[in-house]
Amino acid sequence: MNGIETFRTALEAIRSHRLRSTLTMLGILIGIAAVILTVGLGQGAQSKVSAEISKLGSNLLIVTPGSTTSTTGIRGGRGSSSTLTTADASALSSKQVAPDIKSVAATSTSTQSLTVGTSNWTTTVTGTTPNWLDVRARTLDSGRFITQADLDAARPVAVLGADTVAQLFPRGQAVGQTVTINGSSFTVVGVLAAIGTTSSTTSDDDLAVVPQTTFATRVSANSTRSSVSTIYVEAASASALTAAYQEADALLLTRHGVSSTAADFSIASQQSLIKTATSTDATLTILLGGVAGISLLVGGIGVMNIMLVSVTERVREIGLRKALGATPSAVRRQFLVEASSLGATGGLLGLGLGVVGAVVLPHWLNQPVTISPLAAVGAVVVALGIGVTAGVYPAGRAARLAPIDALRNE
Repeated sequence: MNGIETFRTALEAIRSHRLRSTLTMLGILIGIAAVILTVGLGQGAQSKVSAEISKLGSNLLIVTPGSTTSTTGIRGGRGSSSTLTTADASALSSKQVAPDIKSVAATSTSTQSLTVGTSNWTTTVTGTTPNWLDVRARTLDSGRFITQADLDAARPVAVLGADTVAQLFPRGQAVGQTVTINGSSFTVVGVLAAIGTTSSTTSDDDLAVVPQTTFATRVSANSTRSSVSTIYVEAASASALTAAYQEADALLLTRHGVSSTAADFSIASQQSLIKTATSTDATLTILLGGVAGISLLVGGIGVMNIMLVSVTERVREIGLRKALGATPSAVRRQFLVEASSLGATGGLLGLGLGVVGAVVLPHWLNQPVTISPLAAVGAVVVALGIGVTAGVYPAGRAARLAPIDALRNE
């Protein structure tokens, strides 16, 4: 019996028991689809987290002050100290000292009520420099951003976030209008484009940006011209992020006259945030993928069970084939082809169901599903391997039947 004849005979045996074959393939189909969708959801979640964090700024380092200790020995949390200054930001901008740092933006923040006529809205007011727009990877929807001239002259100008504009100017154009912040009138010169990132308590589209010098004199009474709450540092490239981190750390330690063990500041990178967030998603993906893989094991056991039943039902057929000259290897090959066909067909159908699910589920879950080509090919290979593995024992059992014993079986 040649290969073509073996394949034709195996398919004929599968077609003759359509319901049983369909139920057998169903176990493989569900298992493969479950694994593909589980891994796809995990990869989609990782991509979503990375994209959301990247919106906060590319190749970004975030420098924050250390903690304070009161006279009674009570220690404040991170960022409670005032150890960072505009001079620190200027020093970090030096290409001679920190060649791997592309741009720096120092910021100070305060929660203030903005008033327009009879309307008011409480939001975060950020005092910063013109570099903030590029460092935070933001763009403008209309108008302009604050300039160096605004900073030098401490002009009362403001750039608003999209959500802030929606609250204060629901019917008209914001640029050119006036808002009152802490009793001072500010002219709106620009509106930031929305980026859509939010936490449980804040939105990155709900803010007002003013010049750092204006912030110190008009917005926050507790602020000084030199003190800042955060310094954002943009590395020259993703590959230079580590070097930029080391340069910023060494420079600030030297300027503050402290050792690394007594540092009065901390530096965090977007990459560390991404790594932490995605590692959690990866762990959950592996866990859920393992649970889904159990269904594959169940499907494989189902294939083996069906093939053993098939051998039992077809004992006389096997005996007749061997009596007519079929070799044990030919009989073994026929049953292996049947088992692998069931596994491969179930795998391909499961792959199709997984792809359909990847298209449909995001509309219901508001969560991306990423189908990896490697995972798709691997799923079909695994399904084929399950079919072959599950068919080895039944095929061997069929091949070992003696023709005379098989023919006298009732």
